[in-house]
Amino acid sequence: MNERLNKILESMAGRRILVVGDVMMDEYVWGNARRISPEAPVMVVEVERESYTPGGAANVVNNIQALGGISSVVGVVGEDEVGRKLMKHLSEAGVDVSGIVTDATRPTTRKTRIIAHSQQVVRVDRENRKTLTNRAASKLISRLEELIALADAVVFSDYDKGVARRQVTQSLLDIAAKHGKKVIVNPKPRNVRQFKSASVISLNQSEAEAVTGVTISDGKSLQRAAKKLVTSLQPECLLITCGPNGMSLFNSNGDMETIPAHLVEVYDVAGAGDTVVSVLALALAAGATPHEAAVLANCAGGAVVRKVGVAAVTREEIASMMDQE
Repeated sequence: MNERLNKILESMAGRRILVVGDVMMDEYVWGNARRISPEAPVMVVEVERESYTPGGAANVVNNIQALGGISSVVGVVGEDEVGRKLMKHLSEAGVDVSGIVTDATRPTTRKTRIIAHSQQVVRVDRENRKTLTNRAASKLISRLEELIALADAVVFSDYDKGVARRQVTQSLLDIAAKHGKKVIVNPKPRNVRQFKSASVISLNQSEAEAVTGVTISDGKSLQRAAKKLVTSLQPECLLITCGPNGMSLFNSNGDMETIPAHLVEVYDVAGAGDTVVSVLALALAAGATPHEAAVLANCAGGAVVRKVGVAAVTREEIASMMDQE
């Protein structure tokens, strides 16, 4: 099995993935907290350094690049310095940013995390979560029509910041179907029904519970929730990630395969869903079966949660996790 998975890992290099969704900038303020503020009962963080990295759908792009894939991205940024910095960062990493639309009516989404002693203390979000304007949506669809034909697979990374407008998601599914491209989706609960008939829908346990109204506490309740999702959404495959309980993969008939979690020390789950869909897309584009793709995604998820902050994994790190099985 590992020999086959290693071949798939090697074949990921050079695969072209189109990433569509809510791009953003993740900023980090790193420091130490040694005292309480005299102004309020809060910690005082003494800043040592600051860093930034592409986040949201742009983190999916980051992961694909780190795994040797080739990315194009379709999304929206504001007419601001953060948006320009994000596009510059992606472009310098070899990403095709021709699909990014600038919208002067909204800011570039930015999440600032304050971290002290490797622990997140607080997060500050600057964003506009309103649905895209007609003009911005039309521009996105035009970019999709130009770029999908060049891709081996498509990922929609939904952070509920406005790109998952029905006009955009339906156009994406229609254009992808016309070109015979697989669409892997990581949707937010309120938008999930817009992705009916997608190739793969990936949800975490809390998202699956929110969509179905089923509290997942054991195998039976998990299957009950999955049956509702498969019946209503009709994907080729449904993946539900359950943290320390691993992943469960369901086909279009609702048959379940369970993939146990790796026992690792978890530092930060931020961005883990991005890593999972990145590996799913690359593996499927490289010829993996859904089960093989899910096994590799599970290894990638185990590797990324050991890192602090939103991060990417490499093929070498995934291979290392496979060796631990």
